[in-house]
Amino acid sequence: MPPSVVSTDPQLAQLMATDPADQGEAEPRLLADIGATYARFCIERVRGRFERVAVLPCDEHAAFVPLVQAYLDTVPDLRPRHGAFAIAYPIDGDWVRMTNRAWEFSIQDVQQQLGLSTLLVVNNFTALAMALPGVGEAGRVQVGGGVPATDGVIGLLGPGTGLGVSALIPANDRWISLASEGGHTSFAPGDERELRVLRHMWQTLPHVSAERLVSGPGIELIHEALNGTNLTPLPTAEIVRRAQRGDDAACVDTLDCFCAMLGTVAADLAITLGATGGIFVGGGIVPRLGDLFLRSPFRQRFEAKGRFSAYLSRIPTYVLTADNLAFHGVSTLLVDHVPTRDGGNPLLERIRNAREQLSPAERRVANVVLENPRAVLNDAVGVISKRAEVSQPTVIRFCRSLGFEGLADFKLKLGSGLTGTIPLQRTQVHRQDATSDLCAKVLDNTISSIVQFRESINVDAIERAIVLLRDAARVELYAVGNSAMVALDAQHKLFRFRIPVVARTDPSVFAIAAEVLGPADVAVFISSSGQTPELVRAADAAKDRGAAIVAITSTQSPLARKADVCLAVDHDEDSSTFVAMISRILHLLVIDMVSVGLAVRRMPDVPAATAGTPDVPAQPAPGIWISHIG
Repeated sequence: MPPSVVSTDPQLAQLMATDPADQGEAEPRLLADIGATYARFCIERVRGRFERVAVLPCDEHAAFVPLVQAYLDTVPDLRPRHGAFAIAYPIDGDWVRMTNRAWEFSIQDVQQQLGLSTLLVVNNFTALAMALPGVGEAGRVQVGGGVPATDGVIGLLGPGTGLGVSALIPANDRWISLASEGGHTSFAPGDERELRVLRHMWQTLPHVSAERLVSGPGIELIHEALNGTNLTPLPTAEIVRRAQRGDDAACVDTLDCFCAMLGTVAADLAITLGATGGIFVGGGIVPRLGDLFLRSPFRQRFEAKGRFSAYLSRIPTYVLTADNLAFHGVSTLLVDHVPTRDGGNPLLERIRNAREQLSPAERRVANVVLENPRAVLNDAVGVISKRAEVSQPTVIRFCRSLGFEGLADFKLKLGSGLTGTIPLQRTQVHRQDATSDLCAKVLDNTISSIVQFRESINVDAIERAIVLLRDAARVELYAVGNSAMVALDAQHKLFRFRIPVVARTDPSVFAIAAEVLGPADVAVFISSSGQTPELVRAADAAKDRGAAIVAITSTQSPLARKADVCLAVDHDEDSSTFVAMISRILHLLVIDMVSVGLAVRRMPDVPAATAGTPDVPAQPAPGIWISHIG
């Protein structure tokens, strides 16, 4: 996921405490912190004031949307138009598949079902990190010594159902949040006791991550590993209660071991990030341990780094005790996505505020953006650099100075602020349109559809298709009508890899060709509608012969239901008057993604002298069958 940004303005904490009457009430916004076990919701009408807070057990709801709707049903008088959710999952694109719960969903579908104009979904620890600059001394407890560097990186980790990890990186007057899955790094024991725990885990697991032990479920595993069959297994909550009472030596030893392990993970994070701004510990476990954690070996283990002990002793460590931190984080992030009440754009305001801190060349880029932001959405980097009279790398540096990965990331955020969602422009072409208008509409419609497609692409499906194609024994391409050129393009690309491939455009031979397939073959069917009878019959014949089916088509089509892998291209296009141009372009993009994936997967086999030369593949590849019908 692209990095997020939040201001380091010291007034942030004051803003959270500002009297609501001074700010005026805005339209309600839905904020949520979705964990694996519980989900917390609230309504925000004034920045930092969270109303109608409710906690719902996830187990009581069959899917994600019913969970959110259950909360909205409790606030029928408030219908939010904008929402921001923190969720325990690495967010990368439109499709979300929760790690510790069998829920998966499309962000865009959820937005439509809930009737939201804006929906922002971020990793829960990204949201928590965004709230850290506003946490004062009252919202944290320092463990051990150390003084934070004012411009230092800040690290964050928190054991709960899993082990969340994030960070804040200073960038001029802002912070960039780091999306991380650092909880899945390999666990490293720090003493004989922890080595005993690791050996116990190795009996059933080939790889033991830090999250496996430094988490709520990990506490139970530590208790089991240290005590074996001598004691009755206990749930985490009971182990913590007994350790806090101090009347169960085994539970005290378990929590002591857990805190020491956490100290090692925190120290590794601090050294990896150079987190001189401090390490914060949140999550659902440590803040509840109270004095037990303060007395634990956490800090001692944190500083036990040999030659780097002195370095770590200067880094402060804190336990987060403030309430509603995830709400503060998603609220801060949502500001950049929702237009102000007077129609203004938060990102443009940020550019104005940061303008004086930019270099002279970057300032010229800022002026171009501020003068005509909508034009920038569709301009290539070369056009922007020419208008600003700077080099193309300067345009990229301008975007990164504001905390974005590059120009594409910047455009998505800019367009989100201008329109309330990702910029999508679909304008019907009319016969009376001037040539200039016609060209602009075709380009705008295509660009907008590609941007939307980028957010909805199922990367897992692309990967499965690449693997099937790489290992197939034969290739054939089937296409008719407008789709024939896509099949011919696929034939050309695959042939350059020395893959046996044939493009057929005559529907009368589809069923005959499909009947000669075998279990080692893959049939890839490409169709805008996915309903063409000849295509469906050919898919049935191929499946009966044991061939694998890959379909590039619309999600709900008959062809998609027959496919082993569906590369979904859902684009509504009026083809009654004009040729379905955009669908064809999206299909070509899918072919390009698959082709590049095949090239990358084959790269280790390419001799050094010919690596990177597509005309000289290493070896003939197994075959692929691609069936394409318009």
